[in-house]
Amino acid sequence: MTYDSFADLGRILVIIPTYNERENIERIVSRARVCVPEAHILIADDNSPDGTGDIADELAAVDDHIQVLHRAGKEGLGAAYLSGFAWAIDQGYDVIVEMDADGSHQPEQLPKLLAALRNADVVLGSRWVQGGSVVNWPKHREFLSRGGNLYTRAMLGIPLHDATGGYRAFRADALRTLDLSDVESKGYCFQVDMAWRAVRAGLGVVEVPIEFIERELGDSKMNQKIVTEALWRVTQWGAADKFAKSRRLLASTVSSSKSN
Repeated sequence: MTYDSFADLGRILVIIPTYNERENIERIVSRARVCVPEAHILIADDNSPDGTGDIADELAAVDDHIQVLHRAGKEGLGAAYLSGFAWAIDQGYDVIVEMDADGSHQPEQLPKLLAALRNADVVLGSRWVQGGSVVNWPKHREFLSRGGNLYTRAMLGIPLHDATGGYRAFRADALRTLDLSDVESKGYCFQVDMAWRAVRAGLGVVEVPIEFIERELGDSKMNQKIVTEALWRVTQWGAADKFAKSRRLLASTVSSSKSN
């Protein structure tokens, strides 16, 4: 097997947030280490009661490319990633990747994301662009995801097909550009929040097709509360943005009328 070197991108860190993923963490880390050997892994564990953090420590003890960030408790996906971003930037990493622990984000597709990052600031692994797909999803789950992304595009006016997906790569400079101090999104709407911020900041955001596979082991973290939070926040953001644009347009019209 031959490997594409990504030395030109600088130091790469893959953040894998975990909560009760003892059945998955070792295999997903192992696959990531094989697919991009130069990448480092940060396991951000939210004090998993099933001992995931202990397994992470064992992996780190025998591999200097693996680090563990032990967090006090379960605070949501967004909080885990924000902690990981801060750690990565403080440690001087140049590329920061988001990857789920359950195998739905295949490490074998990571080289595709990194290759695209050579000509972008942010790369989103997309299920809903041409070439993207999902495996083992019921129709209602696909309908919910496609519908949620269509709603997000309409409300926020962003040209993205999969703003809710969580397999993505950032240049560290892109994260420095974004103001993350007021990010309050904790669930999956965190991904929408980050994508929208990147687009509004004028960063180069591209989507590459991925095959998303439903987890085989462990319990999904998706629930009705997470979906409701995402829809409510997107509605709030969209309404506030449209109102602000209307006010600016009105102010510009009034100013133009006075000058004439």
